[in-house]
Amino acid sequence: MTPKQLLKRVTVNPNVAGGLPCIRGTRIFISIILDSLAEGLTPEQIMDHYPHLTLDDIHAALVYASELSRENVWKVAAGK
Repeated sequence: MTPKQLLKRVTVNPNVAGGLPCIRGTRIFISIILDSLAEGLTPEQIMDHYPHLTLDDIHAALVYASELSRENVWKVAAGK
């Protein structure tokens, strides 16, 4: 799947999950997937915990995060 196709799996709806980005058709937050990966869980372990997820959904979360990192400028405190 292309990144554009994967991003179609992500939805943001103010009436669902408080408007947080989720995988379409679920209430599984993108942040839950990313946090799980950051903690060292494998995609297979995440899918075991959330049986509604597919590998493409996990890839969609990564593409979403990647897009966000390109669009924002992060302010970092200057070193002393």
